[in-house]
Amino acid sequence: MAVSSRLPAPPARGLLRRSPPRILPPRRLACGARAVSGSPGQGGSPVPRRPPQPLDAAAVAPPSPVSSAASSAASAIDFLTLCHSLKTTKRKGWINHSIKGPESIADHMYRMALMALIADDLPAVNRERCIKIAIVHDIAEAIVGDITPSDGIPKAEKSRREQEALNEMCEVLGGGSTAEEIKGLWEEYENNSSVEANLVKDFDKVEMILQALEYEKEHGKVLDEFFLSTAGKFQTEIGKSWAAEVNSRRTNGCGQN
Repeated sequence: MAVSSRLPAPPARGLLRRSPPRILPPRRLACGARAVSGSPGQGGSPVPRRPPQPLDAAAVAPPSPVSSAASSAASAIDFLTLCHSLKTTKRKGWINHSIKGPESIADHMYRMALMALIADDLPAVNRERCIKIAIVHDIAEAIVGDITPSDGIPKAEKSRREQEALNEMCEVLGGGSTAEEIKGLWEEYENNSSVEANLVKDFDKVEMILQALEYEKEHGKVLDEFFLSTAGKFQTEIGKSWAAEVNSRRTNGCGQN
């Protein structure tokens, strides 16, 4: 059988089928990733690079020493302003006995602090701590006032009110180590829980009877109540000695103006 030497004719021009161009699906960027300049984003278009955003300096900068100092100064002045009433509030015991121009709470605490300053040295007694306790022991009275036994308020309730007032004052001060120290000194005195508190408790009574002696001479009054309420209640040798001296001067009529 003869084999034809003719090759098959090529298909007619224009009859060839071309496959449609393959379109790749858009690339998804990972969460948080950015398309870089010139790289295809969705739809194959280049995505321009965004310039980095500047950090908010106020959000990352530490507090300014100047602003911290201003805040501290404001808290200090607020606290001292609150304490102003200690200078103007008169001690109620003297008011109840019709003493004209009686001492203030601050007057009383000041002379107690002087007592702590001039007292003889005692073994294991921290003089500086005694002075601090004397200064703060009635500080809550800046808010609650001078509560006396004649008010008929139970001791536990008086202590609760003063503790609440003290906490408020320490918040005004802005908290911190100084506020905590004031709280600790006040609680130490309130609970009579140290030798320093024992001594300052005695100074509190000595200051009161010394003031009573002075008012007896100035106003011609008899203020037995204050001497009777403290008799036999002194805890330290200094307290007993100083109280005995005050009572001796009263008995002998040689109180000092």
